[in-house]
Amino acid sequence: MIRQLIVSYVLLVAIALTAFTVPVAFTLTAQLRGDTEQSVQREAKTMALLLGDGDATSRAALDRMVVAYARETPGKAQVLPASQAKTATHWGDGALEVTEPAKDNGRTVGAVRITYPTSDLTRRLWQIWGFRAILAVGVLAVAAAIGAVVARRLTRPLRQLNDMASKFSDGDLTARSPVEGPQETQTLARTLNQAGERLDTLIASQRIFVADASHQLRTPLTALRLSLDNIADGVDDEFVQEDVEQATAEVVRMSRLVNGLLVLARAEAKVTAAEPLSLSDIVRERLSVWRPAADERGVTIALGGSDVDGRPLVLTSPGHLDQVLDNVLSNALEVSPDGGTITVRIEPRADEVVLSVADEGPGMSDAEKSRAFDRFWRGQGLTGRSGSGLGLAVVKQLVTDDGGTAALQDVPGGGLCVEIRLRAAAQRTGG
Repeated sequence: MIRQLIVSYVLLVAIALTAFTVPVAFTLTAQLRGDTEQSVQREAKTMALLLGDGDATSRAALDRMVVAYARETPGKAQVLPASQAKTATHWGDGALEVTEPAKDNGRTVGAVRITYPTSDLTRRLWQIWGFRAILAVGVLAVAAAIGAVVARRLTRPLRQLNDMASKFSDGDLTARSPVEGPQETQTLARTLNQAGERLDTLIASQRIFVADASHQLRTPLTALRLSLDNIADGVDDEFVQEDVEQATAEVVRMSRLVNGLLVLARAEAKVTAAEPLSLSDIVRERLSVWRPAADERGVTIALGGSDVDGRPLVLTSPGHLDQVLDNVLSNALEVSPDGGTITVRIEPRADEVVLSVADEGPGMSDAEKSRAFDRFWRGQGLTGRSGSGLGLAVVKQLVTDDGGTAALQDVPGGGLCVEIRLRAAAQRTGG
């Protein structure tokens, strides 16, 4: 938009310059040509009068005048016989030629022809047009500079509104736009600010409700599971035990769902700030927790990477990576075949550190990967049957809050890789 405003402004100035400068330049050109032609004609008529007098004195004066004209001007005068005496004015190639007949008592006795070079006139005309062209270019340059300043000033409120909309799209509902500029943009800014405040209030209320509801549901769900366990322990009927086990499985799934909602609510509230933490330490601690469950299935959890023995620091909120790894490892273990391998890698790259967890499960189709991070979406694989649909949504929310990214990649030979990119922090120096 700024470019269009500048182009429009410069175009208007160019039209104005053309309307005023070109006619003036043409007028000056015509005036210079006319003055030159009149001057040469006047000299030719004077010489023709001397030639027409016919006496010796006039002839001698004519000769002196012809010599003086050749000496004082770039032109040249010559006397022609009566046979060539015909009034004519001709602008030739590089010269103006004027022929003036000489008469004595009405009888043509000869003619005077003056040939005047127009090189000086052409040079002056080029100077006129060149000066105006340079002036026009300078004026257009100044107009472009002024137009850029004016355009940026006029579009500043719109850019601020666009910045606010971009922040909204990124999830920052606290963004507000200054109320300035023309009346129309002020009205739009006020409307968007009010909408943002209202939306922020509604989302905050929703988060509080979800957090409170999830927190309140955890206690009765825990009590319900304990009651079902007690029932299962005191009943010998296989059919009753099967029903109790199904009910217990549903309670477990609901507990996961409630815990996931509580984690999401806390993550969206952003109650903690990111700080430098050792990624290797966090990964090793969580792997030690999950290895017993993997050993029961005969699944190997391998840790590798170019800097696995180092301690790369990443910017993350305390507890975020623990929950991220728990969700990712839980999914990977659930889809891994017995005797399979889960590979965890740590790769520092420039200003980021890449944490990847790859399994040997069935993987996902492109359509499934495009929806895997959606809340409450459950795939058709093994995790889709018992999962809450919040695991990867929690992962993406926590990683995004820490300024990182989460993506799913296919593993050559089959399987799925969860690739998490985190911001690298400056390494601590020993003291």
